[in-house]
Amino acid sequence: MADVGDAQAPSKTTAIAMKFVRARRQARSLADYPGIVPVSLADGYACQEAAIGLWPDQIAGWKIGRIPPAYVGPLSADRLAGPIFARTVQTAAAAPTAFPVIAGGFAAVEAEYVIRLGADAPADKTEWTLAEAAELVGAMHIGVELAGSPLASINILGPTVVVSDFGNNSGLILGGPIADWRTRDCRDLICETWIDGVCVGAGGAANLIDGPVGSLAFLLAHCARRGRPLQAGQYVSTGAASGIHDILAGQSARLVFDGYGEIACVAVPARPQDD
Repeated sequence: MADVGDAQAPSKTTAIAMKFVRARRQARSLADYPGIVPVSLADGYACQEAAIGLWPDQIAGWKIGRIPPAYVGPLSADRLAGPIFARTVQTAAAAPTAFPVIAGGFAAVEAEYVIRLGADAPADKTEWTLAEAAELVGAMHIGVELAGSPLASINILGPTVVVSDFGNNSGLILGGPIADWRTRDCRDLICETWIDGVCVGAGGAANLIDGPVGSLAFLLAHCARRGRPLQAGQYVSTGAASGIHDILAGQSARLVFDGYGEIACVAVPARPQDD
């Protein structure tokens, strides 16, 4: 499996990271990729690591994305990861949760099953079975990954580009718990995504490779190899269960999790950050 490396020259990697970070903080879109498009996932993760170092916030968790079939062979990977920062995590309430989108950039909502770690992962363990991963789960919740980037073409340009800009993540909305997840077949965990009153996607946990716990097992290994072992209390947004659905400022979304509730949210224009 392709993983983390430093194949690009550090100066070029840092320059790309600085441009993405600056654009995000200024709530400004990018017309084109800000440098040479990463050839490998290693190049993409090197950019991501540089950007993490420049971002003024702590990592509260990680998102996992599925790599499209056409890229799986060439990249020797079927999933990718990106950081979720503490200030971008919100808890769902009765009123729709507002989240920012950059005009001219990319934004989407994804119905997801979110795992909260109940214990620290061993720093040196880089291979995980599903059973071992399940033991680290403190809780599972319904949730919404907020995909977002200053670059509108981020998904079109492919997984190496997605990885380089925080995995195309801009936040997480955490919903209620799924108390009986250990006794439920993941095929029974189903969900729908609605935007402006129209159902735009349906699916469930069975759409994820080996279900939500499979996503966690991948991430535990991945983060250990990066020297960033998962910690108790961190969140893992395990993957788009009903698809990736573009959204614009002014539109509203409703993510419905059969038997476990729903999460309402509304996209608003992003504003420049002061700090």
